[in-house]
Amino acid sequence: MGANDFITLFFLVAAVLIFFQLRSVLGRRTGHEKPPVDPFAARQANRDVSGQEEKVVQLPRREPVDEEQKWVEIDAVAPAGSELNQGLRDLVRADPSFRPKEFMTGARMAYEMIVMAFADGDRKSLRNLLSKEVYEGFEAAISEREARGEVVKSTFVGIHKSDFVHASVKDHEEQITVKIVSQLISATYDRNNTLIDGDAEAVAEVIDVWTFARDVRSKDPNWKLIATESEQ
Repeated sequence: MGANDFITLFFLVAAVLIFFQLRSVLGRRTGHEKPPVDPFAARQANRDVSGQEEKVVQLPRREPVDEEQKWVEIDAVAPAGSELNQGLRDLVRADPSFRPKEFMTGARMAYEMIVMAFADGDRKSLRNLLSKEVYEGFEAAISEREARGEVVKSTFVGIHKSDFVHASVKDHEEQITVKIVSQLISATYDRNNTLIDGDAEAVAEVIDVWTFARDVRSKDPNWKLIATESEQ
């Protein structure tokens, strides 16, 4: 077996290991979900009557652990005694299955899905991931872009950093705000295929502050994006 064969075998084994690690995170269940679905991914049970797949923001959740471990996990992502730390503690008391690190994993995946769906003009995916108000804003921007005959070509490079900013529970609604620093290649072309914005090769840093929410009383584990803000 030559050197190239060893390299090929190495990457094949690595791909298989990554696949099973992702399944171990995305496949967890609390016992209260709708028919089986992977977080952020559509399966047969999520098809609508037209046979098309639907996408949802089902942030990873797991069964409650002992009380002390919950607080240790919160202290690991938010300074003890801070407003954020207290907010996360209030959220865990209202929703014992909530786990900060698993939520952030799901939020990062949702972020990429939403960014790319907006660039592609994928209204169906956005409708299932966004609140009504946020969807209307995104849809209006897509419609204006289409009316001008513009096309956006984007490549999602990755997420450099993500942090919790705020967490709270009010009127039975849990809300979590996260700050995400990502890298994106994006270029906008007019109807004549002339570049009018962005760069088809340069990687740009994008900083967004997004807020996700769900009704803590609901058996539906899906979260939706309810507010967006960009930083320069």
